Amino acid sequence: MALEIKLLDYGDIELESSFLVLGRDCGRTRRVYTYGFLITGGRYPIVVDTGYRDNAIMETLGMRGLSFHENQIENQLARHGVKPGDVRYVCHTHLHIDHAGKDDRFPMSTTVVLNRRELEHSVSGLMHPQYPKPDIQHLIERLHTPGALRFEDTDLTGEVELIPGVTLDWAGAHTEGSMNIHVETAEGRATICGDVIYDFNDQVVTPLNEVNDHEPRVTGNHSVSKREEKAAIKKLLAGSRFLLPIHDKPARIEHARVVGRLDLAVPGPITQTVPRREWFPA
Repeated sequence: MALEIKLLDYGDIELESSFLVLGRDCGRTRRVYTYGFLITGGRYPIVVDTGYRDNAIMETLGMRGLSFHENQIENQLARHGVKPGDVRYVCHTHLHIDHAGKDDRFPMSTTVVLNRRELEHSVSGLMHPQYPKPDIQHLIERLHTPGALRFEDTDLTGEVELIPGVTLDWAGAHTEGSMNIHVETAEGRATICGDVIYDFNDQVVTPLNEVNDHEPRVTGNHSVSKREEKAAIKKLLAGSRFLLPIHDKPARIEHARVVGRLDLAVPGPITQTVPRREWFPA
């Protein structure tokens, strides 16, 4: 059975628009999805990212959480016949407040997988409010429980295999330890890319305020340089058939361009075709 990716809908977040795309609609609020992912078709289920702990914790960032009963991780997994105890690995693109808030819903027999550099970054104070105390404390409990936490060093080792068809790779953007999760599907490589991309339209399809060809727009929320952010986006576009961010619908990629958008499964049907834009000198 080929590997597939199912979207887990953890609810929405309301936040300031330029947080997502640098310089866009400063001071205006935008509502975005918050997804996790379930990888099926292997020996056991794998979850990528677990959402935010509760609505109240988002207020610590001046944001509004909109997560309800149906968005709870147990209910989202149940839609696919999976219980938290069935999950062998929980992988993290990174550990921000909206990505690692429900790790404690999984037993210690489930191994949480992350880049070592990301846990170090989470306690560096560089993006302090985005790494809330209860989430990081739980990871420290896992650190001292045999088999409950697994570190990778993909910034040094390069891409590593988790199970056949699933590999982990350093993102090189957003946070110092962000990680991409590559999944080999029947239709090509799909990459869960965390927050390296927040918004396909305004960062990639028609990049806001960018005039150079193939120049992506960066987010308003990152701890590495803009050069590294742009390079990481270009690398994603060049290397995968499908890209799955946490806060936008998945995209199908051809020749480093977004050509279509998908919905709740990858591979899956194209729900929106994106016209190719060609630019010619006057």
